[in-house]
Amino acid sequence: MGATRVLVVDDDPAVRQMLAEYLGAHGYEVRQAASGQAMRAELERGVPAIVLLDIGLPGEDGLTLARYLRERHDVGIIMVTGAGDVVDRVAGLEVGADDYIAKPFDPRELRARLKSVLRRLEGKTEKKSSSGSKVCVGRCFLDLKSRTLSDAKGREIAITAMEFELLKALIDHPNQVLSRDRLLTLTRNREWEPFDRSIDIRITRLRRKIEEDPAHPRSIRTVRGAGYMFIPADK
Repeated sequence: MGATRVLVVDDDPAVRQMLAEYLGAHGYEVRQAASGQAMRAELERGVPAIVLLDIGLPGEDGLTLARYLRERHDVGIIMVTGAGDVVDRVAGLEVGADDYIAKPFDPRELRARLKSVLRRLEGKTEKKSSSGSKVCVGRCFLDLKSRTLSDAKGREIAITAMEFELLKALIDHPNQVLSRDRLLTLTRNREWEPFDRSIDIRITRLRRKIEEDPAHPRSIRTVRGAGYMFIPADK
């Protein structure tokens, strides 16, 4: 297999060159673009696995370009935002970005986020190619194709679209602690905020549906001060 292709879209040539050298030294094939027009030209040459997209581009900004990418290509998108700019971060997630990082950033952190997004994309591809679409979750089964939840006897259990997305995000990352902020990123839900209680409320509802004993959950564990973790059923 060839090197993983990354497209860096940033109007700062120093940033583009630094990332090209750093990521290139770690085995990535790095392409560069200084604008939306240049990005489209690179996409014509070949669609990358991940796009690192500066939100503060002149002309077409990063949010516009992220929306363009999400509508046309199944690629990973990491937004590069200003330091501490929560509004830009949330806006990027709303238009479909997979993750974000704030300037100035440590290239090692960026590389870690790159690897995380790539793992998620690879897991998504593996699930698409899998012949089995049902996943055991507690005492129930989640059908990823029909987006339905059923008990062991095949009786369907009502589940909302938001609950499905949340449960799928958890089962896509088994035995991993996912913070509320990370769950917001993975579900790309515009109505949730990482600091309110909406995710907690939906976790409680899901436990009532899938756990043998919701008061003592075994499938969706709470990791105090960190988030939630999905524990697959023993086979």
